[in-house]
Amino acid sequence: MRNLKLLINFMKGSIYLYIGAVVSVCFAAFFTTAIPLAMKALIDSVIGEEPLELPLWVLKIIDKIGGREVLAANLPAVCAIIVVLTAGQGIFLYLKVKLAAVASENSSKRIREKIYDHIMHLPYDYHVKAQTGDLIQRSTSDVETVRNFVSGQLIEIIQILVSCVYILIMMLSLDSLYTAVSIIMVPVVLVFTVKFFTSMKKVFKLTDEAEGSMSTTLQENLTGVRVVKAFGAQSFEIEKFDQKSREYRDLIMKIIRLMAAFWSNSDLLCMTQYGIVLLAGVYMTISDTITLGTMVAFTTLSGMLIWPIRQLGQFLAFMGQAFVALARIQEILDEPVEPDGQDEYEPEIKGEIEFNNVYFEYEEGKPVLDNVSFRIRRGQTAAILGVTGSGKSSLVHLLLRLYDYQGGTIKIDGVELKKINRKWLRRNIGIALQEPFLFSKTIKENIAIGKPNTPDSEIFSAASMACIHNTIQNFEKGYDTLVGERGVTLSGGQRQRLSIARTIIRDVPILIFDDSLSAVDMETDAAIRKALRERRKNVTTIIISHRITTLAEADVIFVLDKGKITQSGTHEELIKQDGLYRRVWLIQNSLEEELAGIV
Repeated sequence: MRNLKLLINFMKGSIYLYIGAVVSVCFAAFFTTAIPLAMKALIDSVIGEEPLELPLWVLKIIDKIGGREVLAANLPAVCAIIVVLTAGQGIFLYLKVKLAAVASENSSKRIREKIYDHIMHLPYDYHVKAQTGDLIQRSTSDVETVRNFVSGQLIEIIQILVSCVYILIMMLSLDSLYTAVSIIMVPVVLVFTVKFFTSMKKVFKLTDEAEGSMSTTLQENLTGVRVVKAFGAQSFEIEKFDQKSREYRDLIMKIIRLMAAFWSNSDLLCMTQYGIVLLAGVYMTISDTITLGTMVAFTTLSGMLIWPIRQLGQFLAFMGQAFVALARIQEILDEPVEPDGQDEYEPEIKGEIEFNNVYFEYEEGKPVLDNVSFRIRRGQTAAILGVTGSGKSSLVHLLLRLYDYQGGTIKIDGVELKKINRKWLRRNIGIALQEPFLFSKTIKENIAIGKPNTPDSEIFSAASMACIHNTIQNFEKGYDTLVGERGVTLSGGQRQRLSIARTIIRDVPILIFDDSLSAVDMETDAAIRKALRERRKNVTTIIISHRITTLAEADVIFVLDKGKITQSGTHEELIKQDGLYRRVWLIQNSLEEELAGIV
């Protein structure tokens, strides 16, 4: 029942087209099954002397035009009727295919957009844990699997079922005993088909998961190709991909073996049924139990019954594959999205930030931030120093509401953070990361991505403040230079400076630089900080860095260690205190002196 609901949900929006396809199926099945009946009438009652055995409404029409004698005298006209029936069959088969194809394309477009929209609104925590390759497969390959089933196999299944009803009615109207003989193997084929469907559904699920795992491995290696090459890990990664590929191939081979066994055995059963119908028909014709026309009609109708039922096994297997794909799609759609925040505030954000006994953990009982308290006044520059894993990035995540804290309070301009709409909050906070993500667009588009339709003068100004303007102008195409996927055509420092320019251009009241100057030299670092100071005015700035020269000019510096604020003050105050800040300062000073001596 759940699978049917998923299928109906997929078909929403194009329901009238699907109904049109089903109606076309019914008419096509009618014309298809009417042709053998017309052939029987032609052989027995037009060419032969037997009374007409046709539906009552057809006999009334024939009586009105003069009865069997008129048909016998106009043999070409009778043949034309069969041609018309065949043409009607072709027309409705065409309509069936066209309507189903258009409906399924519309459905797959709608469901792709729905998945993408849903993924975009899922919490940050979901994306951290999800496998990108698997998500891509569910949004593309799985949707395509369902589309193929709905446009092809589902309509064929309906046509087979409708045709079987028509055929059985026609068979029974001709001869009940011969009908029983003609369907003797059908229950056996059906049982065999159901067993095949059950087995294939299980294997399809494993195959889909294996393909998703292989796609993830491929995506990771293509994305991280520079790291793979830098560490000479090609052989290791090739072997890892080969293993995933082998697992996928083995499951595909299992599907092939199951299908081969089904086709060979079902062929045997169907040919046996056909042989029984033919032998019984010959015997019953010789013994005058049935007419020659009836035997011809039954051999045709029997083939039209048994072979589609055998084909039903393959279609049911595809249905199992489609249901597996639908379930994988639904797993994404069932994931809860971030609350829409309709009841949350959109206050004017000026930039005063206050943490009060904030507690946060990713895993229960393992605090990342433990009773953290500090205050940053509007327009101040606050710096944060901490070792790896001290909770610096988590603190930023909380400010952006990528995660919500479990204890304490965070207030911006006196308003509790959890009461501020997420979209509104992120619109008013700019962040530049240590490892910025650049899109495969031009440099100009990357800088202006957070503020569309920005004048070139603003773009150039932001790039100048980030000390990247001159570098860009030296590129052959300047600001129209296409950035490679994830920015691989640029150096680490260039990517960081583009990220800073992208952040600056938004002109927001709170700026966060999360170790975003780590890949630039000290001279460029100083130039960027100077430009930011001249522009900031009332902008609240948070700088996270391991470089003391970057932190030293801040109005207040917080030292974060194991999720706790262990020190706070100005640079001059902290270098006089024993603690992490002084130790890092001494180490960096001694290194600078050594380098100066070498030079």
